[in-house]
Amino acid sequence: MIADRLLDDGYAPEVRQRVMLLTLARTVENSAFRYAPPFLATIASGLDVSLSTIGVALSITELGGLLSPALGRLVDGWPRRVSLIVSGAIVAAGALTAGLANGIVMFTIGLFVLALAKTVFDLSVNAWIAGHVEYERRARVVGIVETSWAGGLLLGVSILGLLTAVTSWRVAYAVAAAAMALATLALARRFPAESAGRLADRAAALPDHDGTAWRRLLFPILGFLTLMGAAQCAFVTFGSWLEDAHGFTASTLAAVTFVLGGFELVASTATMRLTDRFGKRRSVMYGCMIMAPAAAALGLGLHATLAPALIALAVLLLGFEFAIVSGLSLASNLVPGRPGSAIGIMFGAGTVGRGILALAATRLYEHHGMAAPMLVCSGLAVFALASFAASGHTK
Repeated sequence: MIADRLLDDGYAPEVRQRVMLLTLARTVENSAFRYAPPFLATIASGLDVSLSTIGVALSITELGGLLSPALGRLVDGWPRRVSLIVSGAIVAAGALTAGLANGIVMFTIGLFVLALAKTVFDLSVNAWIAGHVEYERRARVVGIVETSWAGGLLLGVSILGLLTAVTSWRVAYAVAAAAMALATLALARRFPAESAGRLADRAAALPDHDGTAWRRLLFPILGFLTLMGAAQCAFVTFGSWLEDAHGFTASTLAAVTFVLGGFELVASTATMRLTDRFGKRRSVMYGCMIMAPAAAALGLGLHATLAPALIALAVLLLGFEFAIVSGLSLASNLVPGRPGSAIGIMFGAGTVGRGILALAATRLYEHHGMAAPMLVCSGLAVFALASFAASGHTK
C-alpha cells in the first residue's frame, strides 16, 4: 500500500490503514470547493450576473466559516465517524444545489452549505489525526492528507474544467456531488465507530511555562486571517485575469489549474518531509516569505507577460500551500486536549480573511486590473509573516 511506504511502523495501524481513504475523500471535497474561483467568469455569465456580484456571493459563503470555533467544539464532542459521514453527505448536497441553481441566491445558498459542511469535514479529519498521531510526528500525516488540497486543483478542478468546456458548469457541480456521495459511502464502510473522548485525550498541548498562552492564540489568529486573505486575492482573480488579459477559455483554464495544482502538490509533499524537521511555526513563516515577493512581482507589472506571470503565480501558490499545511499541524496543538476547537478558531480567522478579500479583490480587479489585488496579497503575506514571528512558538 502507498501508506506503508509513506508511514513507518511507528505510526498506529489505524492511521496507516485509513490515511489514503481520508486523502481521497478530501480530494473530492476540495475539488467541489475549489471549482468556483477559477471559473467565476463562466459561472457569472451562466447566471447572468457580474463578476463583482459573484464576489459578493463568495463573501457571503465565507461567513459560514465564522461558525468554525463553534463547529470545532461540536466536532470535539462527536465521534469522528459520525461527523465525517454527516458532513460529507452535506458537502454533496451543497454542490448539487449550486449546480441546480436558477439564480444567484440559490447558487449562494449551495456554496454556503458546501463551505459549512466542508469546515466540519476538515475539522473532523484534522481532529482524528491529532487524536492518533503525536505532535512531533504529526506534520507528516497532515502533509499526506493535505496533498488533497493540491489534488483537488491538479486533478479535480482540471477534470471539472474539462467537463465545463464540453458541457456546462452545472454538470461539473453534479459530477462533484456524485463523487462526494461515493466517497462518503466509502468512509461509512471503512471507519469503525469510536468515542470522541478517547481521541481527544491523546492530543498534546504546548507547555506554558512563561505565561504566554494568549500569544499562542492571538498572533496565530492574525496570521491565519492575513495568510488566507492573501491567498484569496489570487484565487478569485487569476481565472478572470487569464480570460480577460490573455484570452483563455474554460479548457485552457483547466490546463493551467492542472499545472498550478502540480506546484501545490510539490509544496504539500515538502511538508511531509520538512515541516517536522524545521518546526511548524518556522515552516509557516518560510511559506509567507515565498508568497510575498511572488505576489509583489505580479503586482508591479509581471502580470502583463504571460509566461513569467504564470511562474510567479505558481510560486505564490507553492508558498501558500507550504504555509497553510504546516499551519494546520501548529493549530492542532494550540488548545489543550481540544484539537477540533483549536483548528476551528484558526479556520474562523481564515474565513474572515477570505470573506473580506473575496469581495475586495474582485472589486479591485474590476476597477484596477490584476496589479491591485496582487499588491494587497503581498502586503498581507508580509503581515502574516510578522504575526507568526511574534507568536512566540519555538516548534
